[in-house]
Amino acid sequence: MDPARYGPFPYSPIIDRPKLRWPNGKKLAVWVVPNIEFFPLDERMNGEDPSMPNVFAWARRDYGNRIGVYRLMDALSQRGIRATVALNSEICTEHPRIIERGCELGWEFMGHCQSNARPIHKMEPAEERRVIEATLSTIEKASGVRPAGWLGSGGNESWRTLENLSEFGVRYVADWINDDQPYVMNIGKPPMVSIPYSADINDTSQINRKNITSEFFGRMIRRQFDVLLSESQTTSKVMCIALHPWIIGQPHRIGDFTEALDYICGHEGVWFATGREIIDAYLEQTAHAK
Repeated sequence: MDPARYGPFPYSPIIDRPKLRWPNGKKLAVWVVPNIEFFPLDERMNGEDPSMPNVFAWARRDYGNRIGVYRLMDALSQRGIRATVALNSEICTEHPRIIERGCELGWEFMGHCQSNARPIHKMEPAEERRVIEATLSTIEKASGVRPAGWLGSGGNESWRTLENLSEFGVRYVADWINDDQPYVMNIGKPPMVSIPYSADINDTSQINRKNITSEFFGRMIRRQFDVLLSESQTTSKVMCIALHPWIIGQPHRIGDFTEALDYICGHEGVWFATGREIIDAYLEQTAHAK
């Protein structure tokens, strides 16, 4: 897309839209998005000089891939919830057991760059295209399914990212955190769709950056759910719970998260869905409305 003052989509106030409904009479769609990421020990991380290993920061994240992700997998599978993973594709080659287990659980994988150490918005145009195609192809080879979705590292894009994603088959993107419903973009054929993600109901922004407790984060999840479920009685909405296994997968935090999950599971009208399921249901309904 060309640089512009507004996004590649029309402004759409929620009060003027047709009513949206999810399948089987469900009111609120909830998708759980673990960010499973790879940080090479010998590359720059968090602005640190890569000439010396940032052992403590790196090891915290490696805990998520060795321990935390499997603790999170157990918590979700015990409640019949399939996640949609924002996946650094280097996990496929460095830690293939994570992919194997995710496939066993029926998780969906969407692209999330090759590594969070190399965000695509800082790349030259040809390099960005190469990295996007390689990311998607690597995940497809490892999981057997080409990713339909994408979340940029840090939610970042360049002015050309959406066209590149569309060219390589991505159907929905989670970087645009400006709505509680999906919406169609003026990018690609078929058009790209934005899916609601969250920078607020997100353990890295709240627990890691703002130093709130996991107990308070669990309360935030419940309050977000209460409001969105109430509003979804009129028109259906989407709630995202964004997680990082190295944060929420810690033993002292996982219980606060599972208590929030149990709270959500105790309500009627909730549809735990993957990103692709949400987008397919949205497109089917909006196409029918036309």
